[in-house]
Amino acid sequence: MTNTTYTFDFLAAAERLKGTVLRTPLEFNQRLSEKYQAEIYLKREDKQVVRSYKLRGAYNMMSQIPADLIKNGVVCASAGNHAQGVAHSCNKLKIKGTIFMPEITPKQKVSQTTLFGNGWIDIVLVGDTFDDCLAEALRFTTENKMTFVPPFDNYHVIEGQGTVGVEVLEDLPDAEVVIMPIGGGGLASGTGSYLKQTNPNILLIGVEPEGAPSMDAAFKAGRPIKLDQINRFIDGAAVKSVGLLTYPICREVLDEIMLIPEGKVCTSILKLYNEDAIVAEPAGALAVASLDLCADQIKGKKVVCIVSGGNNDIERMQEIKEKSLLFEGLKHYFIVRFPQRPGALKLFVNEVLGPHDDITRFEFIKKTERENGPALVGIELKEREDYAGLLERMKTFKFDMIELNQDQTLFEYLV
Repeated sequence: MTNTTYTFDFLAAAERLKGTVLRTPLEFNQRLSEKYQAEIYLKREDKQVVRSYKLRGAYNMMSQIPADLIKNGVVCASAGNHAQGVAHSCNKLKIKGTIFMPEITPKQKVSQTTLFGNGWIDIVLVGDTFDDCLAEALRFTTENKMTFVPPFDNYHVIEGQGTVGVEVLEDLPDAEVVIMPIGGGGLASGTGSYLKQTNPNILLIGVEPEGAPSMDAAFKAGRPIKLDQINRFIDGAAVKSVGLLTYPICREVLDEIMLIPEGKVCTSILKLYNEDAIVAEPAGALAVASLDLCADQIKGKKVVCIVSGGNNDIERMQEIKEKSLLFEGLKHYFIVRFPQRPGALKLFVNEVLGPHDDITRFEFIKKTERENGPALVGIELKEREDYAGLLERMKTFKFDMIELNQDQTLFEYLV
């Protein structure tokens, strides 16, 4: 594919990456195929060296930096997969690198990045936000005449990410639908370009988090715009603005963009783990999470979902489970004011709760009014349909309550 300022050569990039980047498997998934009455394949970038596709773009760019520039080293700003891709590339190419990370970056990510760098990188923890961290990294790059390695908005980076598409069509030449996650747009623009130039009839669907719809917003505005606020839960795909280079390419090659609720992504993460033994990070599960929304489009077709990464912190699993239960309508929080009579709590447990309902959280809001004041109550249901009966029994036995799931402000404050 030719852009006004750069001609992509994805096959040359694939050759360049050999020996550094793993050729990840394209796996047929029986469970998903039966569920959606299609042939569903998962492109397992979670099995990449650094457990994400980001290594492809970083190495492709860094391996082509001119010698007179590379001697001063490279810089990047990232708290996640891009940092690890740059670190591994520094080690392979024997290039000195400086990686800026926000001060709030978990120690596990810092340690993992250090491990991949193998002595070729320095890590600088600076700033409370990524924007602060990025500003400092760019200043440092200029002052030291180094080369900045962007996470997505660079033609060499885009070209490297496009090698995912090369492998997909080598393994499944007659693929009919490919679903890709979108953050800044590097993977979607690179992979999408190769797929469309090889097969103009292939259906390409880009998927974004509902709380960070930066490419969708750019499509609607006709240009990249900066979102005021985003939900950063799906951190690998949560950016405020897509790239100036990636946007027009995605505009040209993508047939559709879908926005996926964060809770739905959490459900997919748990199902991939429990039923397929796949550890996917939130961004890595986006494509699979979209299948319900495009079930009619993919029925009877050969479909590839790109599992873009597997760097999921085990400490997040409780939060992921909670978000999934809330989205599926199986977890509900209430402020319950118990009647001023003896045995009210016992009545609630014995008569209001259904046979399969569980109290998962219970605390009196006013510490001085234990036993008869308002309480925060979390209830987990076995079936979504059990909720109506629970509400009806609360009314029958005269338990005044506020449904916190319906009040976002109170929910965020109390839960």
